[in-house]
Amino acid sequence: MKRLLTLVLISAFCGVSLAAEKAPRPNIIVILADDIGFSDIGCYGGEIATPNLDALAKSGVRFTQFYNTARCCPTRASLLTGLHPHQAGVGHMMEDRRHDGYRGTLNRNCLTIAEALKPAGYRSYAVGKWHVTPGQSDKALEDNRNWPLHRGFDRFYGTIHGAGSYFDPSSLVRDNKLITVANDPEYRPGEFYYTDAIADHAVKFIREHGRDHEVQPFFLYTAFTAAHWPLHAKESDIAKYKGRYDGGYEPIRAARRAKLKQIGLLDEMWGAQPPSENWDDVRNKAFESRCMEVYAAQLDCMDQGIGRIVAELKAQGQFENTLILYLQDNGGCAELNGRGTNFSARAERPQLPPMHRDDRQQGSTPKQTRDGWPVRSGYGVMPGGPDTYLAYGRSWAQVSNTPFREYKHWTHEGGISTPLIAHWPAGVATSRRGQLESQPGQLVDIMATCLDVAGASYPGEYRGEKIKPLEGASLRPVFAGEALERTKPLVWEHEGNRAIRDGQWKLVAKESKLWELYDLTADRSELRDLASIEPDRVKAMAATWDAWAARADVLPLGVWRGTGGTNSLGLSQERRFSLKEGDHLDRAEAPAIAGRAFTLTAKFDAGVAKDGVLVAQGGSTHGYALYLAGGKLHFIVRSRAGGATASAPGVISGAHTAIARLDAAGAITLRLDAQPAVSAAGRGLIVAMPADGLDIGSDQGGAVGPYSTPNKFSGRIESVLIELTQP
Repeated sequence: MKRLLTLVLISAFCGVSLAAEKAPRPNIIVILADDIGFSDIGCYGGEIATPNLDALAKSGVRFTQFYNTARCCPTRASLLTGLHPHQAGVGHMMEDRRHDGYRGTLNRNCLTIAEALKPAGYRSYAVGKWHVTPGQSDKALEDNRNWPLHRGFDRFYGTIHGAGSYFDPSSLVRDNKLITVANDPEYRPGEFYYTDAIADHAVKFIREHGRDHEVQPFFLYTAFTAAHWPLHAKESDIAKYKGRYDGGYEPIRAARRAKLKQIGLLDEMWGAQPPSENWDDVRNKAFESRCMEVYAAQLDCMDQGIGRIVAELKAQGQFENTLILYLQDNGGCAELNGRGTNFSARAERPQLPPMHRDDRQQGSTPKQTRDGWPVRSGYGVMPGGPDTYLAYGRSWAQVSNTPFREYKHWTHEGGISTPLIAHWPAGVATSRRGQLESQPGQLVDIMATCLDVAGASYPGEYRGEKIKPLEGASLRPVFAGEALERTKPLVWEHEGNRAIRDGQWKLVAKESKLWELYDLTADRSELRDLASIEPDRVKAMAATWDAWAARADVLPLGVWRGTGGTNSLGLSQERRFSLKEGDHLDRAEAPAIAGRAFTLTAKFDAGVAKDGVLVAQGGSTHGYALYLAGGKLHFIVRSRAGGATASAPGVISGAHTAIARLDAAGAITLRLDAQPAVSAAGRGLIVAMPADGLDIGSDQGGAVGPYSTPNKFSGRIESVLIELTQP
């Protein structure tokens, strides 16, 4: 008896109770993939080889109606905290919009899973993409208060920012120290590839935990960037898919629909979406096929990494009592990064000085590789290698999201539906293994599930701050074939796109559009809007959504577009910029054009120049440019929805004054001297601050217009004035 008492006292002194050591509390691994559609992985209908995920699904539970929040950082904020993203301060991206729901970084009225599990004796590790606090510039990275080690995690290896090269990622951090792939003394593979690095460090942390902290359970958050743009993959993985997509979009969509029906994930009543694009109309089929080959290779490599994680769990004797949850942060991505500009051929040799081992890449789009190759974008540039930067485009995104409607950003089913695989041999009933689960669930349920299986409590206060109550329900009853204890409908908002699901009914709308109503049992493809037939149901559900939005820091709608105030990114607060030929402004110094109307006045002498950029800010996804092409003057504005161009008539030479405007309604105009202004229907305001800066006389970043960079202007630029309009 005396010996037992001594053991209890010693164990309690070490912070881990004897009961906790013996209790069957599982290790917990949450695996989050990036920008992957509902039907991409094999066990959810895809042709891409994912044998390790398929094996987890075969002996686990597959959720058929699980949901994310339609976008990268809001999903991460919600998953990590068990709150809706606005409640955690991340209602949009990483900008501070001066409203509590849109601070662009995790607030102190929420807990991460790691913080909540620590009092229960768990050690926590994070690897991969963090993206819940700013990290796209050196200035943003000066503030590490919301980095993983300050939010409950014991170890971290990954990136703070949300995108970048797979061969040389920006904002790479080990624990609390910024590093590069070239100066990291601990990890020196023969070829660095970020997906491999994430998996390798997950394995490393599991192994070291077993060596140094065997008596404690662990939580491991593994956030892959696959398959977020850019399309980067190893040639050995790409080769597996050579020719697989040469037949185009529809054969793959049809095969996926057939497999989904066979699995039981698609009901015969659900109609097929009309094709985004016909393969016969594609002007460069080899390029489009290559895009999907690289995308598939990205997923394939991720699955290989998951296999190594599983193998290490087995080697440590921890596989049986580890709960593994796999899911995706949003639907397939229709963004057109790198595809909206002209093809740029690869040079015969590197054109730029090699980067120093301590030089860090900045933001999402690298300008060069470490060995001096310029990074190329443009329709027709074959993706895959480190000197390319492209996305796979809308039509392949529609294939990824089969059988659903819309994409990342939107709250229709294609934007928010994700696989969820739950695998836990010691905790999932034998009768449930390999089964499908149709009860709907949402990201807020992940925290509740982790606390439930860990036997951890959720506090009302933490470090002197009041903590918001959890929003989700534990998924643990599903593992035993029981009903979830859910009392609230599922709700969403992102960029004004909004939705609420209550039972089989879903009310959904795009920004500033009327509500649509769908019976998801009969029509999960969202093709038959019943709003006009069920006006009372629409009114009642809309009122419930309104009440939630008011409670959950969602309002006012439209805040995500920006207020022009100070923000956590350290962007310029200036509204008037007087510039001259050769000037360059980095992102932090350039006009803060997101959500802003502006006027650009350029005085120049074209001389005999027929081509060249007068002004450019941004790149192929977000930005604007004033440029000459074939002797004619053009003004182009790009936003996520695409590009629009206003062109002055006639070939010009000599001295001129051009006034280009993007107005508050998103329309663009171009006036040359005293000529009548030329207008074009724009695609709205520029919704996000471009990663690239501003240049006068050339375009040194990603090409905004249909030209090859830098497209230097050979005439003379007297002055450029840019004036932002207060939003």
